[in-house]
Amino acid sequence: MGILTRSFFEQDTLSVARELLGKKLVHNLDGQRLSGMIIETEAYIGTTDTACHASKGKTPRNAVMFGKAGIAYIYFVYGMHYMLNVVTEAEGNPCAVLIRAIMPVEGRAEMQNRRKKSGKNLTDGPAKVCQAMGIDKGLNGWDLTRGESLRIEEYQKISSDRIQRTPRIGINYAAQKDKDALWRFRVG
Repeated sequence: MGILTRSFFEQDTLSVARELLGKKLVHNLDGQRLSGMIIETEAYIGTTDTACHASKGKTPRNAVMFGKAGIAYIYFVYGMHYMLNVVTEAEGNPCAVLIRAIMPVEGRAEMQNRRKKSGKNLTDGPAKVCQAMGIDKGLNGWDLTRGESLRIEEYQKISSDRIQRTPRIGINYAAQKDKDALWRFRVG
């Protein structure tokens, strides 16, 4: 399948968040191909979105968000979890989409080994996705459009009637308008 190009990620962030559903996240790790269909995302839209890391300006932590679309923005939370985001829109406009959940396609046994778990909760959260697929801070700034190691590929088309939109999760610190925004997309 085709690897998503920079022009895909340069679109409006809400469009990218919706269109990523059904795409395949792939990580070639230690000679093994791990992949999963993206089934949940959240959009974070620049400096006016108080839930977005860039809402207070550019810092060493979020600098990747101010770069080119199609770049991985990976950060560490709670002193124990990595989260994978994809930078969107024009350079200088710090927007990104968080990959919240995948459905494993290739390398399930390795994902289970990495998570020390199996079943439906294997990759149903952003930290679980990163742990299962071996994605960490070393891939922060990685160009997903290069087609190497970590990338996103075409996979399945998800019809509009299967997509649910809800408020984002875990952003209690944000302004009410941002907490209420329907910027979380899920395959239902």
